[in-house]
Amino acid sequence: MPSLLLSCPALDSVSDDTVDKPGEFPEKPRLPQRAQAGELWVKNEKVMCGYISEETRAGDKFLNPKKSASLLPKVVRAKYPAIKALMRPDPHIKWTVLGLVLVQFLACWLVKGLSWRWLLFWAYAFGGCINHSLTLAIHDISHNTAFGTNFASRNRWFAIFANLPIGVPYATSFKKYHVDHHRYLAGDGLDVDIPTNFEGWFFCTPARKLLWLALQPFFYSLRPLYVNPKAVTRMEILNTLVQLAVNLTIFALWGIKPVIYLLGGTFLGLGLHPISGHFVAEHYLFMKGHETYSYYGPLNWITFNAGYHMEHHDFPSIPGCYLPLVRKIAPEYYDHLPQHHSWVKVLWDFVFEDFLGPYARVKRTYKLAEDRL
Repeated sequence: MPSLLLSCPALDSVSDDTVDKPGEFPEKPRLPQRAQAGELWVKNEKVMCGYISEETRAGDKFLNPKKSASLLPKVVRAKYPAIKALMRPDPHIKWTVLGLVLVQFLACWLVKGLSWRWLLFWAYAFGGCINHSLTLAIHDISHNTAFGTNFASRNRWFAIFANLPIGVPYATSFKKYHVDHHRYLAGDGLDVDIPTNFEGWFFCTPARKLLWLALQPFFYSLRPLYVNPKAVTRMEILNTLVQLAVNLTIFALWGIKPVIYLLGGTFLGLGLHPISGHFVAEHYLFMKGHETYSYYGPLNWITFNAGYHMEHHDFPSIPGCYLPLVRKIAPEYYDHLPQHHSWVKVLWDFVFEDFLGPYARVKRTYKLAEDRL
């Protein structure tokens, strides 16, 4: 395996051929991510339409998904009771988000007289970092980490508050679909994080993959409407009305430039931007047989520890601020796994390595999705 891609101390013996040959996988050091609905048979893994397809459906050889899916977390909790103590609200996220929102509103006042060239520069270099960080705060808040699980409504409204500098109503819709990402990871027609077949087919050269990265905000916004459309909820309508009211207020106070600064920061910061490496680093098959990876680099400091993704999927109720403690408490479950240390390197490899692209994902067929058809 190319050493440029990942740090994987325990798997250095895996050859490049293992990565390049479709359908051949190294020994998995942990159970794969699994479904959580019904009795499922993990049938096989094979290359199909460019994706690694892991079909999971009812059959004559069963795994109990509720047991297997939660096996590792239960083992870790039993061995380390301190893990359970981390399942509590983040005491700092409210104040961090408040500070980021106020900084962006101050920036709106500061950029109102800038030239368009400098406005777009600061939208990318500064506003893009803050807005991307706020989207990851919304991710954390979607797990009720701001006020705890007993105050779901407060968490929803606080996510809408964190949404204000982003310029696009996002928070409520994200939570609606993010539940499926955890419940049906890589589920075809269920997990909207999986690129469509068109994306996998078309964005397959370095230039096209670069374009795909730049257009990430559009794909993440529009893909759910095609892959897994859901009814609009009351909270989504309220999210939209609040966001429009704030956008119009900013426009009335300071003109169009601050509005463009906020929207530009969102679309540039979520596109071809160093922080956007987490979109690719989390679940793309840099090493076949491993579909979820953690990132242990410095950008975790400004992204609510979004890089600790393996730990997050094992313990989604633990807020980002405590995820490094999970690895510290139980290092034998994480330190030996493939891991990233540079999101910029992740983006570079994604663009220029032939075996990577939008198609380099595990895709599962869940019985729930079949029954819906």
